[in-house]
Amino acid sequence: MVSANYQRIWHTVMAVPPGRVATYGQIADLAGLPGRARLVGKALGHAPEHLKVPWFRVLRSDGKIAFPPGSDTACQQIGLLQEEDVAVLNHRVRLKQVQWQPDLATLLQGLPY
Repeated sequence: MVSANYQRIWHTVMAVPPGRVATYGQIADLAGLPGRARLVGKALGHAPEHLKVPWFRVLRSDGKIAFPPGSDTACQQIGLLQEEDVAVLNHRVRLKQVQWQPDLATLLQGLPY
């Protein structure tokens, strides 16, 4: 059985538009799970492939890729971000330029938490 919290997290991550990123803590807050950033990482690791959750759009609070530099997953994440024109330099994204800031309509209608 899939946790209701996992589903909330997946739904929230799927709202992050292409070319934008969010942090683990931001996703936790928007999913109604403040302080549960680590749960976001765990949930993304268990996301079913058929949902196509854009896990690669979620980064650490400092804009860094959470996976070790040079690892297969880090390389995959960097490649997917670059395909969406998100610049990754030294394993980091400039959050001020590309961090997702959902508008009021998204907050009220798209994220019911």
